[in-house]
Amino acid sequence: MACRSSPPFCSPLEGAAQPLVFQKRMAESGSLTEGEMALIFVNWKELIMSNTKLLKALRVRKKTGGEKMPVQMMGDILAAELSHMQAYIRFCSCQLNGAALLQQKTDDDADFKEFLKKLASDPRCKGMPLSSFLLKPMQRITRYPLLIRSILENTPENHVDHSSLKLALERAEELCSQVNEGVREKENSDRLEWIQAHVQCEGLAEQLIFNSLTNCLGPRKLLHSGKLYKAKSNKELHGFLFNDFLLLTHMVKQFAVSSGPEKLFSSKSNAQFKMYKMPIFLNEVLVKLPTDPSSDEPVFHISHIDRVYTLRTDNINERTAWVQKIKAASEQYIDTEKKKREKAYQARSQKTSGIGRLMVHVIEATELKACKPNGKSNPYCEVSMGSQSYTTRTLPDTLNPKWNFNCQFVVKDLYQDVLCLTMFDRDQFSPDDFLGRTEIPVAKIRTEQESKGPTTRRLLLHEAPTGEVWVRFDLQLFEQKTLL
Repeated sequence: MACRSSPPFCSPLEGAAQPLVFQKRMAESGSLTEGEMALIFVNWKELIMSNTKLLKALRVRKKTGGEKMPVQMMGDILAAELSHMQAYIRFCSCQLNGAALLQQKTDDDADFKEFLKKLASDPRCKGMPLSSFLLKPMQRITRYPLLIRSILENTPENHVDHSSLKLALERAEELCSQVNEGVREKENSDRLEWIQAHVQCEGLAEQLIFNSLTNCLGPRKLLHSGKLYKAKSNKELHGFLFNDFLLLTHMVKQFAVSSGPEKLFSSKSNAQFKMYKMPIFLNEVLVKLPTDPSSDEPVFHISHIDRVYTLRTDNINERTAWVQKIKAASEQYIDTEKKKREKAYQARSQKTSGIGRLMVHVIEATELKACKPNGKSNPYCEVSMGSQSYTTRTLPDTLNPKWNFNCQFVVKDLYQDVLCLTMFDRDQFSPDDFLGRTEIPVAKIRTEQESKGPTTRRLLLHEAPTGEVWVRFDLQLFEQKTLL
């Protein structure tokens, strides 16, 4: 496979700037409240950022291989970038509400309708209404599997990019599935947006967007919620159980409607909650009932690392619901992590023939981008070549991690294999943040090694405002064609 150009991938999100024209002018006019603006435009700027990252990665690959040369590999980039496009899930799951609000405002207010028409006449908008631009993200996300499948069908099975393209197709289809699930589960999405607006989560080390992807379980889901009490003090709490963590809160502003989950999440509810304790991650918990089975008191225990929470519910049935749902979610989380580790191990253990091996020593990175509120990050490095991949350990609270991590890769094609190093910031509540990437063709490593022997290189990170990584390479080519 060789691509000289790829407009669907190598262009920013089509129509990306136009909604910003509408957004800016609408905000200035005061025609909509801040909440209404958020409902219509959601996280549009995040969509632009995720597509810009993909565009930059492909441009780096193009530049690395030579501006006039066709791109021989793009599957690894597509696979990596598609796994970090969770912004689409939130936007598309909120789109129906935004479209309904826009339609209602247009129908009810002739001045607003005329105002939108005037904005559409801006040359940058090409006479198209705002509603048409807001459909672009869903249209784009459904095109990715079709485009990647087309590239894969025209790529020979023995091509170095074939396995990466298969992974990219899998990621694209998974993203489409997650977006569709988010749209279908409108009630879940609406409730997550409600929690975002009504629960204060001060003191977290990272931003928590409830209506988004979890770190490894796909889209976040609200599984259960309701009153809980501390067994000793009888303090009233309100628990929100998600598929990745349990959040204990306390009410700071009473809501004036009757009880029940459907009333709590009503748009008329003005209840406000505050985080009581740090989120309890479900892959780290053990749920137990009291040792005395004859006890009628609806109490249960949650063991989390070195702490035990003893909680009480209003009745036995409610306790049963909490215990069963927490246990099931915990088992699902642990099982998903286990399968992920097994899959990574199987990929590394697969016997592969090649013409040599590349020994890589990732020494350190310096001046990485800060992602946490404390001005630090929790960085790790993913080192990959085609479908072969290794990950360093995560180092907490640093922008200058020293990993001293060793790994080796089977070299299959001296002139097409490319080594990629991608930096990430480990997150708890969402997919890990991207800190930059760099790559170097194996052919270039060979050229440098012929004159200098094993070399240590300082590589600048691309697609990031700052950062570089120090790596040592040792390329060993075999005399035979197969590995023994």
